[in-house]
Amino acid sequence: MAAKLSPIINAEELLNLSNLSEIILIDARAGINAEENFKIEHLHGARYVDLNKDLATVENPANGGRHPLPSFSKFSEVLSKLGISPTSYVVIYDDKNGSNVASRFWWMLKAIGHEQVQVLNGGLQEAIKAGFPVTSEIKPYETAENYPVSEWKLKLADIEEVEKARNNSKNIVIDVRDKNRFDGLTEPLDLIAGHIPGAINVPFSENLDENGLFKSSAVLAEKYAAILKDKPSENIIVHCGSGVTACHTLLAMDYAGIEIPKLYVGSWSEWSRNDREMAVKKSE
Repeated sequence: MAAKLSPIINAEELLNLSNLSEIILIDARAGINAEENFKIEHLHGARYVDLNKDLATVENPANGGRHPLPSFSKFSEVLSKLGISPTSYVVIYDDKNGSNVASRFWWMLKAIGHEQVQVLNGGLQEAIKAGFPVTSEIKPYETAENYPVSEWKLKLADIEEVEKARNNSKNIVIDVRDKNRFDGLTEPLDLIAGHIPGAINVPFSENLDENGLFKSSAVLAEKYAAILKDKPSENIIVHCGSGVTACHTLLAMDYAGIEIPKLYVGSWSEWSRNDREMAVKKSE
């Protein structure tokens, strides 16, 4: 049996792959002017994927959060448009150390059973530092036949399950947002600052070292073993603001050899819009 593919690939490893020309390289940066910045400069041969247009569906944030998963048919169309088939080898990067959309796209591909997918450690900046060629040229590529997508094979939790789990000692609900957002000191994206009562805060940024690279699998394994305390993956729920950066922690856990737990896609953006109990900063 072939060894399991690491979910993370280093820039030097990518550059030295003998089949580099056969790899589908995906630029998944997001934010203001993301696609325009891609057009100005990207890794040679990269194809662009858009978080809001391709990897989420725009609906009422109270029903699924700010970035709910797209329909299976929509995701199939996106993969076909990108030229991705079930046998494709895909490497994804963004400009935020893999902590933004790269990890979300990785999770989505893993969740439909796609095995040959990795996230570029350190993202765009690390690849450039390693000497990966960049260009403004958008290289044409062929689309693929419809990718069969019929279910999410990785575990998901909805708002009702989170409600039951958050005060159950058999469960752990992890919020990966930074501490100031968790503590309700600031909230740049959602309507209310705070967190789900009963959740614990394990910022996704702690998965990275001082250089913006993933800590070693051994260090991450030790870290999460202390947090998860041997609880089974089905009893662990990970969330963030809208189900994007939570995937960075799921990626880190997979890298550490831990079974991928449940993702609460709706996250704080859904919870805080549904008249649920909230832990918010009290007025002085």
